[in-house]
Amino acid sequence: MPPLMQRPNPITLAILSFGALALVAVAPLTAVADQSCSSPTVPSLLPQTPSATKAKKPLGEKDVATGGNIDIEADHSVADVDGKKATFTGNVVIRQGDRQFKADQVDVDSHKNVKGQGGVDYTDPIVHILGAGGDYSPTGGADFKSAQFQLLQRPARGTAETMNLTPEGILNLKEVTFTTCPANDKSWILSADDIVLDTRAKIGEAHDAKIEFKGVPILYLPYLSFPLGDERKSGFLFPTIGDNSRSGVVLGVPYYWNIAPNMDFTAEPIEYSRRNIDLGGDFRYLEPGSKGELLWHYLPDDSVFGGSRSDVRLRNTAELADNLRFAVDAENVSDSQYFQDFSQGPEGTSTAFVERRATLSYRDDHWRIDGEAQQYQTIDNTLSEINRPYARAPSLSASNDNSWGPGGLVHYGFDSEFTDFDRDLANIGNCTAPAGFISPCVTGWRMDIAPTASLNFIGPGYFVRPSVTYSATQYELNNTQLGENKSPSRTVPIASLDTGLQFERDMGSAANRKLTLEPRLLYLYTPYRNQNDLPVFDTALPDLVPVELFRNNRYVGYDRVSDADQVAMGVTSRLLDGHDGRQFLAVTIGQIYYFETPRVTLPYEVPQTSTHSDFVTQLEINAFKNWNSNLGLQWNPQASQVERADVNIQYKPAADKVINVAYRFERGTIHPASQCNIEDANATGATATALTAAEYSQAGICGFEQVEVSGAWPIAGHWNAFAREVYSLQDKQPLESFAGFEYGSCCWRVRFGARRYISRRPLTPQSTETGPQDLGAWLQLELMGLASVGSASDTFLIDEIRGYTPSDANSQKLFQRATSPP
Repeated sequence: MPPLMQRPNPITLAILSFGALALVAVAPLTAVADQSCSSPTVPSLLPQTPSATKAKKPLGEKDVATGGNIDIEADHSVADVDGKKATFTGNVVIRQGDRQFKADQVDVDSHKNVKGQGGVDYTDPIVHILGAGGDYSPTGGADFKSAQFQLLQRPARGTAETMNLTPEGILNLKEVTFTTCPANDKSWILSADDIVLDTRAKIGEAHDAKIEFKGVPILYLPYLSFPLGDERKSGFLFPTIGDNSRSGVVLGVPYYWNIAPNMDFTAEPIEYSRRNIDLGGDFRYLEPGSKGELLWHYLPDDSVFGGSRSDVRLRNTAELADNLRFAVDAENVSDSQYFQDFSQGPEGTSTAFVERRATLSYRDDHWRIDGEAQQYQTIDNTLSEINRPYARAPSLSASNDNSWGPGGLVHYGFDSEFTDFDRDLANIGNCTAPAGFISPCVTGWRMDIAPTASLNFIGPGYFVRPSVTYSATQYELNNTQLGENKSPSRTVPIASLDTGLQFERDMGSAANRKLTLEPRLLYLYTPYRNQNDLPVFDTALPDLVPVELFRNNRYVGYDRVSDADQVAMGVTSRLLDGHDGRQFLAVTIGQIYYFETPRVTLPYEVPQTSTHSDFVTQLEINAFKNWNSNLGLQWNPQASQVERADVNIQYKPAADKVINVAYRFERGTIHPASQCNIEDANATGATATALTAAEYSQAGICGFEQVEVSGAWPIAGHWNAFAREVYSLQDKQPLESFAGFEYGSCCWRVRFGARRYISRRPLTPQSTETGPQDLGAWLQLELMGLASVGSASDTFLIDEIRGYTPSDANSQKLFQRATSPP
């Protein structure tokens, strides 16, 4: 089954979650029990001593319906003189194909019907049955009384007062108990008046079903349908029940429709006692050349909000002919408070924008062409219009890359873009720009083309790449102020020389290690061009990391090309395994030296005054067993201070044993105050917009200093503990905390956890404090091989604890949207 169409089987239960709604993901019915536990087996009721000399008698010709002749083995046999009946006694074994029937005594009539006396034992590839007595017919199946059964293709067993097995592989059971626990373990039991197991269609149905855990009834269902394998099937999922401080009691009754092998739909109605009903759904499809998903939630009348609420997202990718691809990823929400009301955790609080994008692209060995329409819906209304990203509709980009000569000595090609930037100007407010800069309220077209040519000299241990680029940019602007140029332009040549060496030597007493030294140097020259009359549509100054040292423009985006007369120098050293190349340690350090300080700036960017950039370094250590660490550091030698630091240390002796310690720091830089609390502003380009004088007067010094500790660890016996804490040293308060424990046995597992997290954005853009916090708790009970009661905590722990993997590794995300467990 392709990954898109994988869907957990429709067996799910739920339990109350305090403080936030928990949407439920399920453990498949076919989940495998803990391999450290013995499989549930049926104790034998028959003699275990080997038999004496056997009397063997074949009966009848090949039966097409049942798969072959019948062979009988027994210690003794007696037949009537007319041949209409025969009795076999003493370790009787009847075989027909891959079916086997054992009994103390067996009567066989002329129609090959078998009647067993005393304990009977029946086995086929699907089921093993023991009964106090039973009948078997090659054409009519088998009947058993006071039977015990075991499903051989999955760890499951049970008992039935009566049992009928048809030749088609259908088990009809009366007064049934069912469990996946080992023998003599009754931790959980499903009992029902009757159960029908269709072993060929792999579907089970139960009537008047009751589930008991530790002798306590936890669920009653008049009807239950469940799969016996991994195949998807239509049917109701178990209801979800929750409690939310803002939404009240929550009840969901999902229905799963397996439309086709490549198509399915899940209806997800959710009733909120305070808000009314949410009519949600999830439609997915997978074709040979395309795949897609449509998810939605719709509340026609939210009593708390006072109107309708909705969230709709469409994702589609289609592979077309002639190397063409069409992709859509678009989302729309009804209001700015939607994610704060219906998601759990800081991810909802920090959602500033949702994107709508459609792209038609072409790829081959030399060409890359993209036609695109892109727009953002602003969720954070504290952002002023001036700081919201532009729509790019349309945008056309094309690039070409070719090589010529021996070993691709000459490289040549170009990059180009033609884009219309637009946004709503109705509420734009103050369009005043800093002195000498163009108004930030302009919209319009930007055309850019940058042909380039380079030489690529490469050999053992070295490379030399001289390169020249000519960048030409033209604007056609609207909404300009008096005296501003409507068609500003810029042309600038760029020349660079990139070269590097690689040395290596053997290390260790047995020369089983390799140490490398890889110095690199990039000289860059770009003449100065005054660009203050150019708008800033999507250009920003990225964080300074080692890879940024070796770019030919210190800005991201085409609105600014920085002047440069500089050399970037860096060196990397690695310690490698001499046999397989596995990396134990890698360290990189670098800096830029300016022969002439850059003069090009963004509005309100602090100009560079030093003759060199900050030092940047990156360190990765995997030298010690079970330990790994990463360090990123930006050091300002002029001020003798750290500007940015990111440290991560992990100890992981096993997949479900992990401890993480992290420290993150960024010194405050000037941004609009409305962006100080947006975690993903850089991803949307929001920080690239210019500031008005009014915005600048309200700008804040944004920065952060945080520590994080997280881990999951077995503590004793079957007990595991997990926890995470993210603490803001700057705000002197936790941003997110959770802790919990887990107890697991062979056939069941229980988890409990509590979580405190930021649930609201600050009410004003000037606020630098974190928003209010909610406290939530969840409880999850897993009955191995049947279902889960509670939230998808496995998925939640995987997301929140870096490097953690559950021991059974069978967690799946059923609800792929902004919502998550509390």
